[in-house]
Amino acid sequence: MDTLESLIITRRLRVPIDDPADATAGWGEVAARQLDAALLSVGFTCSPALLERLARLPGEIVVDLGVRVLAAVRELVGDHVQHNAYFIDFPKNVPDTLEFWVGLLSEALLDPVAAARVQPATLNLLTLPGYGRYQHSYADLMAAHAELIPLAGNRVTVLELGGSLESEARQLYFSLAGSEVPLPTEDLEALRTLAAFCAEEPERIPVRENRAIVNEVRLAAGRPLLVDTVTDVLRLACGCSGGDVTLAEPTRFRSFRRAERRALLQALDSVATPAKLGDVARHREQWKRLGERLHPHEYPHLPQAAQAFEVARGARDAPSFDSRVEAALSEGRTDDAVKLLENAPGALLRRLDHLLRTGPDESAVLDAAERAAAGASGRVLLSLREHLQNRLTAEAGRVFANRHGRAWAAPDTRSPLEETVLSRALSILDEEITRRLPDPGELIVDPDVLDVALPLSGKAVAPGLGMLPRGSLSPVDGELLRFFVHWRQVERRTDYDLSALMLDASYGNPTQISWTNYGNGFATYSGDLTDASDGASEFIDVRFADATHPIVIPQVNIYAGEPFDEAAEAFFGYMTRDAAQEGRPFEPRTVRMKSDLRGSGRVALPLVFLRGDDGGWRVKWLHLYLKGHPGFNRVEGNRVTASLLVRSIVERDYLRVRYLADLLRAKGSAAGHTTYIGLEAPADLPEGARVYTPAVLHELIPA
Repeated sequence: MDTLESLIITRRLRVPIDDPADATAGWGEVAARQLDAALLSVGFTCSPALLERLARLPGEIVVDLGVRVLAAVRELVGDHVQHNAYFIDFPKNVPDTLEFWVGLLSEALLDPVAAARVQPATLNLLTLPGYGRYQHSYADLMAAHAELIPLAGNRVTVLELGGSLESEARQLYFSLAGSEVPLPTEDLEALRTLAAFCAEEPERIPVRENRAIVNEVRLAAGRPLLVDTVTDVLRLACGCSGGDVTLAEPTRFRSFRRAERRALLQALDSVATPAKLGDVARHREQWKRLGERLHPHEYPHLPQAAQAFEVARGARDAPSFDSRVEAALSEGRTDDAVKLLENAPGALLRRLDHLLRTGPDESAVLDAAERAAAGASGRVLLSLREHLQNRLTAEAGRVFANRHGRAWAAPDTRSPLEETVLSRALSILDEEITRRLPDPGELIVDPDVLDVALPLSGKAVAPGLGMLPRGSLSPVDGELLRFFVHWRQVERRTDYDLSALMLDASYGNPTQISWTNYGNGFATYSGDLTDASDGASEFIDVRFADATHPIVIPQVNIYAGEPFDEAAEAFFGYMTRDAAQEGRPFEPRTVRMKSDLRGSGRVALPLVFLRGDDGGWRVKWLHLYLKGHPGFNRVEGNRVTASLLVRSIVERDYLRVRYLADLLRAKGSAAGHTTYIGLEAPADLPEGARVYTPAVLHELIPA
């Protein structure tokens, strides 16, 4: 139950409360006020409704609940660990880089034992005594820093009163399972936990990976499976074996019980029609391994299931739909390809750009697209809309990112599309998207949410505090920016390096802050740590008023050791403060964003800070990872790649909340309900209002 409670608190910022049985009130108000004071120390507070509800509970229950709530929000903000800094006075008294190295070398030469190990021909500065490990305790650090000066600009996140644990879990389960957008790994795990707890199921589960997780529960309960393609069965088998339901990574299948084998083969037999067997070849090797576990030869009364494994082994020919389309296109038969694709509306729209560039009759292709629009998902329509609006102008470069956030850039060599063609295609999409949007009633939109990008894919975005989809823009308040990284190794010595690449307005004139350059005129590094047996934290300060470069790209490089997704813990975030505020290097009340690092690359690019023409700073969300090198990654080694990737993201015209808000306003309504879209829901909304905040923004994507 604690896991469910924590999920609801961290994902929805709501505290579920069940009515206690046979409990008498007593000192609950005192305990509630104490909890609120503890929460304020980490930048959270109870809403009036939550405080009132807690005050009516017995004090013992409030204390127990408060311990769990405080633990959940402290982890959400990154305050569950001790953030020490290499230089105890950081950001003050940080030495010049060369001065620091010379000092370490002098100390080593004066120590007879250390001097014997110093060999000038092979001198490794990173192995000098005292380098890369804390020289003081966390208690020493705390004693060296004064308390943070409270200011009105400190973050205060409101925790709302929730319903019962069961009702809150059900709402979160329905939201995740019914998402039109693929979920990140963390949300898939949350969905698995919720599916085991909730008896009911949503009427519609559009994303196949979500359906596979729901099917795991149905299989365990002996209930009918929700499958309509052969790949649905493969995803389910992977999920039941603790593998990857996205099928991106191979799964080592476990041994299935007879009842499970029978259920899987029956489900496969029901969907393995000749038209659908072509999908088997896409994951041929995994099908072969699954056949070894399911023993289809023991079920002769399920012949179509056996045919799927024959296709995998190459004993039966089953050309896929995609292969037939590709054959037509490669032979120049665009008309035939369009006719084939009309049987799969989503596939046709995903290929629309290519069809318009290669087909002799653009009008016929657009006619087919207009017919297909009604049969495609809302996410496909919005993704195509974003793609086509970027074809109106030449892009700086094309960015490609996989489901893990691994990114690479390439020049845009595509031939342009005629403006009249693009105009008609955009009109088709706008009309169909508008038709699908719900009746907004009275629409209230927070201006601060208008530049948030629509979450058309959530796979590369790890949940956390203040997280927004890739391409979102949001203002950065405060005079001092401090970003941080914390990691803890499992077995191997692990060295992550927090760095910052600074560029001018034309993405040139690079300078950097890292372990090779501790400071410049406007930024300061907290010091390099090379071992994280007990956890390690690094910080970089940027003083906005003194910044000579308008583009600041924080990054985390894996210099040595465990990848992000193998470390015991790894997360990144940023804080903002006013110049008058000092305090500890890590102050949870000033944290604006914090999220886990888990991409498959060796260099993380979470976001970029940009100074506008008005002098104000904004942050644009990247959620990207570079492949990097197996070891010794440094900011100096990825300047060109990082600059090109960031420029491509910054200059891309992302589809934002503003687009849907404009369509909703144009749709209009006299209905008696209210729709609110914003970063946080105000307390004075009418009862029954539909509320869309970043945590549930995926629910705004039409079906």
